[in-house]
Amino acid sequence: MHLHYRKSKLVTTGAIMLSAAAAMISGRSGGIRAATAFSTSSVGRAAAARHPLLRSSALFSTASADADTAVADAAPTLTNSRLSRASLPSSLDARTLSDNLDVVLSHLTSRRASDDTLEAARTISALNSDRVSLIKKRDEALQRRNEFSGQVGKLMRESKGEETEEIKGLKEKSSQAGEDANGVEVKLNEIESRVSALLASLPNLLDDVVPDGDDEASNELVSEWGDTQALPTELGWTDDFEPLWHDDVASNLGGWNSEAAVGMSGARFVSLTGSVARLERAISSYFLDRASEKGYVEVSPPLVVSRSALEGTSQLPKFEEDLFKIVPESHTCNGEDAFLIPTAEVPLTNMHSDQILEEADLPLSYCALTPCFRAEAGSYGRDTRGLIRTHQFYKVELVKITTPETSDEEHHKLTRNAEECLEELKIPFRKMRLCSGDVGFSAQHCYDLEAWLPSTGEYREISSCSNTGDFQARRMALRYRPEAKAEEGEEAPKKGGKKKKAKKPKPVLCHTINGSGLAVGRTLVAVLENYQTPEGDVVVPEVLRPYMGGAEILRRKQ
Repeated sequence: MHLHYRKSKLVTTGAIMLSAAAAMISGRSGGIRAATAFSTSSVGRAAAARHPLLRSSALFSTASADADTAVADAAPTLTNSRLSRASLPSSLDARTLSDNLDVVLSHLTSRRASDDTLEAARTISALNSDRVSLIKKRDEALQRRNEFSGQVGKLMRESKGEETEEIKGLKEKSSQAGEDANGVEVKLNEIESRVSALLASLPNLLDDVVPDGDDEASNELVSEWGDTQALPTELGWTDDFEPLWHDDVASNLGGWNSEAAVGMSGARFVSLTGSVARLERAISSYFLDRASEKGYVEVSPPLVVSRSALEGTSQLPKFEEDLFKIVPESHTCNGEDAFLIPTAEVPLTNMHSDQILEEADLPLSYCALTPCFRAEAGSYGRDTRGLIRTHQFYKVELVKITTPETSDEEHHKLTRNAEECLEELKIPFRKMRLCSGDVGFSAQHCYDLEAWLPSTGEYREISSCSNTGDFQARRMALRYRPEAKAEEGEEAPKKGGKKKKAKKPKPVLCHTINGSGLAVGRTLVAVLENYQTPEGDVVVPEVLRPYMGGAEILRRKQ
């Protein structure tokens, strides 16, 4: 079988860069102009005036050619039409956002974020400024209270316990100062609550390698694998043979029963039987065994999770309408709302929420086969036929918990593990880097693997592999303690002397990575369509035959 592997490079056009730059200064984003009000970084404060694409704008015009040259020399580098996040290795807290509002708004604009999302970022910055002022007021009030209390104690000792008018006055002042501090604390708590809610609505910042674009049409082709004509040639497809959809192939095998499933469960549910059901199970088992061989620890996790678990992996609060919620009368998770899992990413990653791991134990690699439940609220009318988009489907999920230094490497490893499954199945596929307008909410960088479907002559997503950085880890308080390292210039203890105890490093946020290894239902689609014969049979891929009792061909039912 002839196979080929091809790489391509992203071409970024000047038109896209100019369009993004214009968006950043438009009334919609308020981008760089608004950023200068709260950014404390000197680079951040001057970013707007130094923007290389905006020097012709009257807003940033200079009085002389010399000044204009100086501005150009100091211009920050744009990466894929946005300000680089190189100076922001961590996910966002209120202070980081406020200090780098120009960068944050640039990334939100690149993501094609809504006006409400852009305004949320500005509001956080403003509230953080208010918070700093209120903390100062609270601390001043507490200092006054302590001073008055100290004076009361001194005078009480001098008066031998007698409460004089002066002492009464100082007590009143101390009490008032305490009330002032409490009043400020209430306001601070209100701000903290509001900021937390607003931060939860903001997506992750983008990795600098993510291309700029509106939607999937702008995704970058990274590589292709396989020859789409290889299997048809091997299986004897003729020029006049029109490959069937997977549901028709499955029906010919006697293994498709959608009417019964819809009758008992509603739309977007399917029932598979016989050899087709067994083929689905074979795919699942193969994926799990493959992951275990690559060092992933298999987990059988719960299928019901709490609201806080979904908040940790960032499906909530933004995507609640896409989840299947369990009524409180039926079940709650330790008093919280309960939901069916949309992906095993949720329970696998949350196994270590609120924990401090040891660096020596990282990376952690997990895999799990679970059914996944999705309401598909925003997909009305799309992919209503077959197995492409259903409310319930099986998926083998891969999850890694890493250090920041190794997360990029581990992301590529996880993606490669998913690619190898498709290669061994001999399914042609392509690897896409998602653009800024298509990348997921929690991802800073994402690859999609898209399998070839001959019935429609197109590639369809079969796996998404995302590096979320510390975006999820911050939300679920998932940290690790770096290994203690000897300081430079530190001398070894003299013979007989006591070894100086190393200072324990502070915990650091982990990075989390997840991906499908692979989606079982969509892999079944790809196998049925690519391995069908003109006679209506389906040849079993070689790697799946040990899981099918040695069967080589699934025969069409007469």
